[in-house]
Amino acid sequence: MDSMKYKEIKMVVDEKYNTFRVDKYIAEMNNTLSRSYIQKLILDKMVSNEDKTLKSNYRVKTGDVVIMLVPTLKEAQISPENILLDVLYEDKDIIIINKQKSMIVHPASGHFSSTLVNALLYHYPNELSDINGENRPGIVHRLDQDTTGAIIVCKNNFAHSHIAKQFKDGTVIRKYRAIVYNHFNEPGGQINSSIARHPKERVKMTINNENGRLAVTNYTVINNMKDNYSYIECSLKTGRTHQIRIHMASIAHPVLGDILYGPNKRSQFNLTGQTLHAYKLGIIHPTTNEYFEIKAPLPDYFKQLLNSLQD
Repeated sequence: MDSMKYKEIKMVVDEKYNTFRVDKYIAEMNNTLSRSYIQKLILDKMVSNEDKTLKSNYRVKTGDVVIMLVPTLKEAQISPENILLDVLYEDKDIIIINKQKSMIVHPASGHFSSTLVNALLYHYPNELSDINGENRPGIVHRLDQDTTGAIIVCKNNFAHSHIAKQFKDGTVIRKYRAIVYNHFNEPGGQINSSIARHPKERVKMTINNENGRLAVTNYTVINNMKDNYSYIECSLKTGRTHQIRIHMASIAHPVLGDILYGPNKRSQFNLTGQTLHAYKLGIIHPTTNEYFEIKAPLPDYFKQLLNSLQD
C-alpha cells in the first residue's frame, strides 16, 4: 500500500459510543463523510482496530482504537482556479463565503474542477486547514450543489477542530430560507425523523427511523404566498445530507425547484435547483470564544421569485 495516497485517522471510542456499530460511530466522529462512503471504506478493508479489519456490524467498545485509512487525491488532480468568491467575512482563522448556486463544495468522483475547493486553493494557497485531507482543505461542512448561502472555511487546524466540534455537538446556529409548495395551517413546527441513504437510489436520502441517523429540523412560516407556495425559515439541530429537502417533502411541503424530492416543475420558473438558502450562521469564534453571527443576503433570483409570488 502506498502510504502517500492514504490519510490515517485514529479514533479512541468514548464511553457514550459503547456498542455503536462501527459505521455509525465513524459517521458520528466525521460529519463530513457520508455513511455510504464510510461503508465503502469498510468493504475495502480500510477500517480496523489494533487487531483486525472490521466489518460494518462490528460493535465498538469503550477504549477501542478505530483506525481508518482515507484515500486522498493526488495534488495534481486538484488545481487552483481563479473563480470569484463572495467573501462575507474573513480573519486569521476563518473565511465565511456566500456560496453561489451550482457550485459543488469539494472535488469528488466526476467533479474535479470548478468547485469551492478549486477556488480556495487559488485565493488562499497554503492558508487552509488540512484535517479533512488534500481534497477538502479548509472544509468543515457542506452545502448541496444548488443550495446557496453562508459556508464557513477554516484557515488552520486549531480553528477547524474548534468549529467541527460545534457542528458535532449541534451548537452551530444554522438558519435557512426556502420557498416550498403548499400553504401551512400552523405557524411552524418541528420535524424529528431519522435519515438514511435510499436503499435503491444512491443519490437520494430517505426517512428511516429504524436505521437512520437522528435529524431534527424546526421550521417557521414567514408567510403563505400566492399560487399555493409558502416562504419559510428552517433551523437545523443536526446537519444530515439533504435534511431540509427530505424533511419538508415528508410533510407535503417539498422545496420549490427540488426535482429529487418534489414535483418536476422547475421549468415553470426557469429554475436550476432548489430554492434553498443558508441565510444565517452563528458560531463561537475559535480565538475570541465569543458568539459570532453573520447573514448571507438572498441571491437575486430568490428575491425576484419572492416578489413575483407575493399576494
